[in-house]
Amino acid sequence: MTTSADTTSPPGLELAALSRWFDVQVPGCQGPLTATVLHGGRSNLTYRVTDGHTSWVVRRPPLGGLTPSAHDVGREFRVMSALRDSGVAVPEALAHCTDEEVIGAPFTVVSYVEGRVLRSRTDTAGLTPYELRRCADGLVEQLVRVHAVPYPEAGLTGLGRPQGYLRRQIDRWRAQWDLVATRPLPELLRLHRALEEVVPSESGASVVHGDFRVDNTILDPDDLGRVRAVVDWELSTLGDPLADLGTFLAYRDPAVDALLDSPAATDPGFPGQPELAEQYALLSGRDITLLPFYQALAYFKIAVIAEGVHARHLQGVTVGEGFAGACSSVPELVWAGLAFLGRRG
Repeated sequence: MTTSADTTSPPGLELAALSRWFDVQVPGCQGPLTATVLHGGRSNLTYRVTDGHTSWVVRRPPLGGLTPSAHDVGREFRVMSALRDSGVAVPEALAHCTDEEVIGAPFTVVSYVEGRVLRSRTDTAGLTPYELRRCADGLVEQLVRVHAVPYPEAGLTGLGRPQGYLRRQIDRWRAQWDLVATRPLPELLRLHRALEEVVPSESGASVVHGDFRVDNTILDPDDLGRVRAVVDWELSTLGDPLADLGTFLAYRDPAVDALLDSPAATDPGFPGQPELAEQYALLSGRDITLLPFYQALAYFKIAVIAEGVHARHLQGVTVGEGFAGACSSVPELVWAGLAFLGRRG
């Protein structure tokens, strides 16, 4: 992972208070902590924390913003805890602090997973088509594993309500838009109405990650087809697995380039959306006939997320770099969603 060193306390993390809490709550902590910001997070803030012997990852909500339900570190901690022995690659969930007096917000502590993160096209430069294919196959396999988890046995029955999930997603992201919008965008409202008109019944019920993409995974440096950890579970719930697939495919579209600053997923060497979808259908056995709806829903959701990133950037509460392009990505994402529903004209 790429890190940005901070010799004292990085933004959003009071190290003296965190060190005192670690001494009591985290087994094996051997002294004062130092921390670095892990770059790439456009929602929850992520830090690598170390005592000089062991490293951990600490996650907390952003310093400011208007969509608290989208930054639930407790939810992702619960899901990672439940998935530990499920066959899905996740970090070990170690501790969850709900006392906002410690650092000013709730936070979680998970194990630090060594590996390679393909965040930008700089990270994919020099990779062969075979390596990119191996990576794509590994990602699809992990997504299928997520959707195959028997969630009642994993203790996740109360995580969400699968019935009515798609309509709630449409309503939820429309409501989020009202919270974060920085300008009128009639085309987004058109996409919202179009989704409402054609929403199908759910294709099934499973754990859904909610933001599954290559840079939310940690890969084995010696074999990019092996996923060591799937991270960033803050949007996870129980719902329609094809919504997860739609999101994964949308992040393959260059429409996200401005939002994610030329992300690895849009490298032309990666398999395209149709190939990825076919591989998922082959491994999962799921019917993907109605996939265009799910892809349009994904573009709608990502457009709202991008507007939220832009809003927090305007407020000056983002940590790190690469946020300036989020604004220009929103209309492009909306138009892509309309195209999948045949409503662009």
